[in-house]
Amino acid sequence: MPTSSSAASILGTPGKIIALHLNYPSRAAQRGRTPEQPSYFLKPASSLSSGGTPVERPAGCELLVFEGEIALVIGRRTRGVSPEDGWAAVSHVTAANDFGVYDLRHADKGSNLRSKGGDGFTPVGPALLPAHGLDPAALRIRTWVNGALAQEDTTADLLFGFGRLVADLSQLITLEPGDLILTGTPAGSSVVVPGDTVEVEVDAPGAPGAPTTGRLVSPITAGTVPFHDFGAKPLVDDLQRAEAWGSAEAAGLAPASVAAETAPTPAPFYLTAELKTRLNSVGTATLSAQLRKRGLNAVSIDGLGSTRPGARLVGRARTLRYIPAREDLFASHGGGYNAQKRAFDSLGADDVLVIEARGELGTGTVGDILALRAQVRGAAGIVTDGGVRDLAAVAALDIPTYHAGGHPAVLGRRHVPWDTDLTIACGGASVQPGDVIVGDADGVLVIPPHLVEEVVAAAIVQEREESFIAAMVAAGHGVDGLYPMNGDWKARYQDWTKEQA
Repeated sequence: MPTSSSAASILGTPGKIIALHLNYPSRAAQRGRTPEQPSYFLKPASSLSSGGTPVERPAGCELLVFEGEIALVIGRRTRGVSPEDGWAAVSHVTAANDFGVYDLRHADKGSNLRSKGGDGFTPVGPALLPAHGLDPAALRIRTWVNGALAQEDTTADLLFGFGRLVADLSQLITLEPGDLILTGTPAGSSVVVPGDTVEVEVDAPGAPGAPTTGRLVSPITAGTVPFHDFGAKPLVDDLQRAEAWGSAEAAGLAPASVAAETAPTPAPFYLTAELKTRLNSVGTATLSAQLRKRGLNAVSIDGLGSTRPGARLVGRARTLRYIPAREDLFASHGGGYNAQKRAFDSLGADDVLVIEARGELGTGTVGDILALRAQVRGAAGIVTDGGVRDLAAVAALDIPTYHAGGHPAVLGRRHVPWDTDLTIACGGASVQPGDVIVGDADGVLVIPPHLVEEVVAAAIVQEREESFIAAMVAAGHGVDGLYPMNGDWKARYQDWTKEQA
């Protein structure tokens, strides 16, 4: 009869952790695709942890996902074996949890390095079961979240048996003792949040003594250190939410909104500290003039005032769309963890939440609690072409909110929170996720990311020229030939800039 051993006493630091994408028919059906051959990705050894070790959801991330799995431990140096001999290279099996943050999938281009390679993202244990005497087709895996069973399946009908996995990998890669192979997760994987506890157990209920690994316990905690500008930041859309939760319905989304997100999206754009400084050095009036020179006239979000007119707003657009109120749609989409709450909860540093409210002023679109949530999350600001509730409290916050007016009524009077992070209309302007939003006392502008560097450089030059013109006007000169500058004044301007240097 197989007897269990402590995972920590045997594993040490594996040279390789290899994970399989899809292997259980239940998971393949959930994903809507069944692969003809196995495919893999690597996880760093530093992601390994033991039971009881907290798993941290990184700051700014929304979609930390568990995946209960069976892990194979390679027991001998293996190269070029057959599927029939592959199982003999396995010394032990144990429980594993292949945690990942879907917020970083966009940054990995399929490698899963950052999304699944974080420290502690591969807990294993608590016990190792010797493979000798176990039937690889008669193992069971179960996962619980907060005590409720979330996953249960067996290895009886795997797409790719364990011996085949070892054989396939060993065609090109020498497997060394201690290497781990994570063999895929069944249906039921979903999102967990700080405060949750996930448990995974692997057993062989039909074997003598019903050997078991025991429960691998992973408490979920919240990270506090935000991502910096020198790397990719969290970014999610409704497609990622649907895949993370397991379905559009489980994510609280309308199925149609998922289909709308299946088209390829452009690479995300991030604001560096240096670029933000340059944007903050010029007014929206100057930026608007430069955009107009490039043929962009419909880039101002009109009709709004700011709760902090003296404050600058510079950030990257995140979007939220409300549709007109309808009782049945509000019943299905207005309650619970709806699109509005998800949008505010997912904000991060430099994000500006831009809300499409159709210019409807007969109700509020944001109130003091959610505005405070945006501020706590580090967002740069809020822009809505609708009303604001609790206006005095919202105005007292540090975060600027651009809005069309105050109104005491709740959201459901005129709106249903519908979807997030898609192209919207706000104040007469089209806004896409990732657009650069700049606001000051003159108003709010939308700048396409690919034009930001060019526009801000030209705006800085324009404001330098206008500083010279203002100085000349203050000295008593007329504006004819000076504003705009003719050839003579341009020569004098060049002399002036040298003097200022």
